[in-house]
Amino acid sequence: MDRDHHDHEEEINVPSYFLCPISLQIMKDPITISTGITYDRESIETWIFTNNNPICPVTKHPLNVDTNNIDAFLTPNHTLRRLIQSWCTLNASYGIERFPTLKPPITKAQISKLIKEASKSSTQRRFQILDTIKSISSESSANKRCLETTPGVAEFLGDLVLKNISEDALRILVHLQISDEMILRNLLKQNEGELINSLVKIIEKRNYDSRAYAIELMKQLLEVADPKQVVSLTREQFAVVIRLIRDEISPKTTKTALKVLDLACSWGRNRIRVTEAGAIPVMVDVLMESKDKRTMEMVLAVLDSLSGCAEGRAELLAHGAGLAVVSKKILRVSHFATEKGVKILFAICKFCGIPSVVQEMLQLGVVAKLCLVLQVDCEAKTKGMVKEILKLHSQAWINSPCFLTWSNNNIHGLNYLLKSHK
Repeated sequence: MDRDHHDHEEEINVPSYFLCPISLQIMKDPITISTGITYDRESIETWIFTNNNPICPVTKHPLNVDTNNIDAFLTPNHTLRRLIQSWCTLNASYGIERFPTLKPPITKAQISKLIKEASKSSTQRRFQILDTIKSISSESSANKRCLETTPGVAEFLGDLVLKNISEDALRILVHLQISDEMILRNLLKQNEGELINSLVKIIEKRNYDSRAYAIELMKQLLEVADPKQVVSLTREQFAVVIRLIRDEISPKTTKTALKVLDLACSWGRNRIRVTEAGAIPVMVDVLMESKDKRTMEMVLAVLDSLSGCAEGRAELLAHGAGLAVVSKKILRVSHFATEKGVKILFAICKFCGIPSVVQEMLQLGVVAKLCLVLQVDCEAKTKGMVKEILKLHSQAWINSPCFLTWSNNNIHGLNYLLKSHK
């Protein structure tokens, strides 16, 4: 209700039992839960399902929520709703509006019937069923959750995406925010994993919105995929994801695409493919240009993974700004970013520490930054890696101004490094 309505409610003294204990507004759809307390449906559903609070807000008692039988858990209080509607009608002169009669929530049985019909229907009828599902989803959060948990819905939508029949199906599938891992795994198994390939084609050729939805669904699928499915991704598919990052459709889409790379790079074979697909130059460019903390953290996480393979280290060293930009982000973004940046430099120093690289690190100020890490509040694990780097190349750096400054303030540390080196 608007401000005027709030003022009227105060003037006419709204009965307290008409108000939702969560929102403190007049209830449109009063629902009584197992503890006997009545709330407005939207407020209690948001409290329990969206915010993941399985306790009664008033009594603080735990709630045994059965997502497969939500209707039994949330009981409509029809008597109270009629009282509220009658009271609103009587006070219409004060600007109080009578709430419209609500449509009853959809049931799993009704949805299952639609999905069963779709499996035997023509393409035209399947479009009609898709429109019905779209309408059901938009009517209420209860309907949306019912769609999320009804077997066959995700598979029906996934099949339409797989066959490139409808972008609406992709949009609905992402909006449903399916959390059941088994449902997502079943989507992956459809047509021997071809859904991922269909999503890649959408990312490559469609409009901005469809590309954003496709990468989001791809991320959800990879989060539950088994290793065999993840390592089956190809260099060409990674190239499409990397181009999406380069195109900068939106900050959210960029983060989602970075997460896809991060998930894929958990497996060694993919690190080589991602590197060969051109990830390093794009990662360095994003790291140089981005001001967003989370984006920089995710880029450094990807670069950390890629530095775990020889190809990734070679590409990073070949990039004129690679070492410099990684070093620059250390101590400037977050503890997480600092740890990832130091890990990248550690991999370079351990596996690629030839004299020219060691001298380049000195000239670029990387050594000075590493010495600084040891003097500030930082994670012990990160400092340990820095000490290992300095141990590896202390003889090459010992006469540098930054190293001498640090050693003058930390004579015991210098002796430790030199002793360890010998």
